[in-house]
Amino acid sequence: MNINRTRSRYCTVLTGLIVVLSACSSAAPPAPATPSPGAVSTSSAAATDVPSASASNWDAVLAEAKGQTVNWYMWGGDDLINQYVTGYLNTQAKPFGITINEVTISDTVDAVNKVLGEKSAGKDSNGSVDMIWINGENFTTMKQASALYCGWVHDLPNDQYVDWNNPTVANDFGIAVDNCEAPWTLAQFAMIYDSAKVPTPPTDAASLIAWIKANPGKFAYPAMPDFTGSVFARQMFYYVNGGYQDLLGNFDQAKYDSVAPKLWTLLNDIEPSLWRQGSTYPQNIAAVDQLFANGEVSLNMTYGPTETAGFVQKGTWPATTREFVFDAGMIGDVSYVAIPYNSPHQAAAKVVANILLSPDAQLKAMAAGSLGYPAIDVGKLPADQQTPFKNYAFPPEVAPLDVLIKNSNPELQAKWATTIEADWTKNVLQK
Repeated sequence: MNINRTRSRYCTVLTGLIVVLSACSSAAPPAPATPSPGAVSTSSAAATDVPSASASNWDAVLAEAKGQTVNWYMWGGDDLINQYVTGYLNTQAKPFGITINEVTISDTVDAVNKVLGEKSAGKDSNGSVDMIWINGENFTTMKQASALYCGWVHDLPNDQYVDWNNPTVANDFGIAVDNCEAPWTLAQFAMIYDSAKVPTPPTDAASLIAWIKANPGKFAYPAMPDFTGSVFARQMFYYVNGGYQDLLGNFDQAKYDSVAPKLWTLLNDIEPSLWRQGSTYPQNIAAVDQLFANGEVSLNMTYGPTETAGFVQKGTWPATTREFVFDAGMIGDVSYVAIPYNSPHQAAAKVVANILLSPDAQLKAMAAGSLGYPAIDVGKLPADQQTPFKNYAFPPEVAPLDVLIKNSNPELQAKWATTIEADWTKNVLQK
């Protein structure tokens, strides 16, 4: 995943259906050399357009991929996403002779640890994992361990629709993508509420805190290192710091040490007003989703606002469910897929990644109600293929796109997130 910043330095991350239609980029610098598999770079990448591979090279990939099964390790806590993969994507892969085996995990780090364990054991081929739905800190971990297969993303025919001039796409949590992972979806952190119980939702972090204290037991956030729980903590980190502007760039221990105690004070202060008085924390966002469905909590949160529609349409959440973001904006970023260095089915994994970037798959992902917004630059599509994106109407339970992306806050480099997660355990959970 990646960060978004002001136009002078970065384009807005959630281009969604507005900004993606007119790319926020400047003239492209020369294309960088393609990195070798496992190459490591922790600097921010210069965004650039990169030519796709020749048709003959792609034909060779398709030939090698035929008959292969892609073991795709991914978070499996959302039924709509699971159905999208096992149903729609498998149908799309079938003509290529490819089967997608979704291996559901509760946390991406489980897949990362499996690959790192195999690397440590010298299993440099015929590994267990062919593809991972990955983001920020996990991508950084694998990249630094030379555990990724790199140099393949720009070979994808549908890579032509990706705006690599956008630093939001070219960097993942401030770390250069370096042709080591393919974008899949765009996401935005947002709050969810039942408008029948919360007629006037909070407008900023301060009013959210006031609401939590005034409605004891009606709010919960997932325990670290759950991804959504972690982004909630980072959003509160921004609040106690007075904004994110001086947090951008490399991790700064001194700055962190000056801000983190304020975060622990805030989170410990609201703990008695949380669900079950904070005596226990939901293990993951799926558990909080269930609490919201049961009416045990009246506020929820998501990093994929379109998923709200799916929960409402299934009848899991009430029809009065709505979304909001702070007036000052909330965090947004990009999701990717990566291929481990020892995957035995790298060709098939590349074909699946290419399918994910196809216009039809991008539109279906958005319509599935759980996967966020297009990761492609819709303006790069042929005119007739742009129309369905431009005309797409979100249901009332999903906040209007211009509301969601307004003042969208950038993500930080991964070390900020991992440090907050680790310190949360000892400064909040174990207090």
